[in-house]
Amino acid sequence: MTYGDLEVLHGVDLDIHRGEIFALLGPNGAGKTTTVEILEGFRRRSAGEVSVLGADPERGDDAWRGRIGLVLQSWRDHRRWRVAELLTHFAAYYPDPRDPAELLALVGLTEQAGRQVERLSGGQRRRLDVALGIVGRPELLFLDEPTTGFDPEARHEFHVLVERLAREEGVTVLLTTHDLMEAERLADRIAMLVGGRIRACGTPTELARQAAARAEVRWTADDGTPRRERAADPSRLVWELHRDANGPIAGLEVRRPTLEDTYLHMLHRETDGTDGTHGTDGTDGTDGTDGTARAA
Repeated sequence: MTYGDLEVLHGVDLDIHRGEIFALLGPNGAGKTTTVEILEGFRRRSAGEVSVLGADPERGDDAWRGRIGLVLQSWRDHRRWRVAELLTHFAAYYPDPRDPAELLALVGLTEQAGRQVERLSGGQRRRLDVALGIVGRPELLFLDEPTTGFDPEARHEFHVLVERLAREEGVTVLLTTHDLMEAERLADRIAMLVGGRIRACGTPTELARQAAARAEVRWTADDGTPRRERAADPSRLVWELHRDANGPIAGLEVRRPTLEDTYLHMLHRETDGTDGTHGTDGTDGTDGTDGTARAA
């Protein structure tokens, strides 16, 4: 995708499988929204081939659109409608919609059924967005920052709902989010988009291996000094500590790299051209000043 001389996307090559929860991560300006809008048929690409549910999104007809669900990042419409009336209205466009009353219960809006949309809180409006996105029983669901404004309980309930849609009903889900814990919790696979290119793609475990993000081992030395060291093979380091110890190792803790560690490590590597494995003093980062920590 190009805008004049500006290349926004280049060589974005990926396959998303039926029934998969796929997360697209990347910093602001990476091209996530452009990618998703091309897949949804809202934006015409400059070059390349795209197939969504067997059709080119640029030429998708009403029947094709009826097979996808959208939860956009924000809505500014339907303010005067009442919640239940709006959901019932949207349901009428689909051949086999979900029951609006059951759907309101599913997203926790039963008590707000008679309230005007403009009087909903931000989190309640987001729940309504989700309900509108799945009212038609989509085969493919696009979720753009879906849990913005959710409290922890609502976020957990939404995660359970998304997992049920994918695992029990076979719905394919494409999720964009800045919540890395959400991506790690939900996604079967994750693609990291940086500078308009897919820099890595795989499961969270596979991404950690690709990024060479190392686990951190912490313990307390015999003299009471807190120690920590990063290691690609933490099991070996722990074995060596036990071998050399005169007794139990105090405060022993192994912290394996999270998706956030991996993401920040990759982002740091892409933006400054380093591999993020050394500290600012030229050491191996065992003092906590490695690229992963500094990238925040």
